[in-house]
Amino acid sequence: MSPKTSESVGATSGKGGPVTPARAVVLLLAVLALIFIFENTRATRIRLLIPEVTMPLWMALLATGVIGALCGAYFMKRRR
Repeated sequence: MSPKTSESVGATSGKGGPVTPARAVVLLLAVLALIFIFENTRATRIRLLIPEVTMPLWMALLATGVIGALCGAYFMKRRR
């Protein structure tokens, strides 16, 4: 290996450290979402098109959040 290539092997990409402002905001939003979910633990009736189910509200909120995150990840991946 030439000196130039051996130096760049261990170099960082220059995108900042492990904690960037964007990562801090995402972490804060995730913590707030978890607090919101676990504060709403009572059972509730939810209508899924035709059937009506009773489940804890936190489970419905968590499922909705996961579905939203998956949709967002899918569209961001397609955008690239």
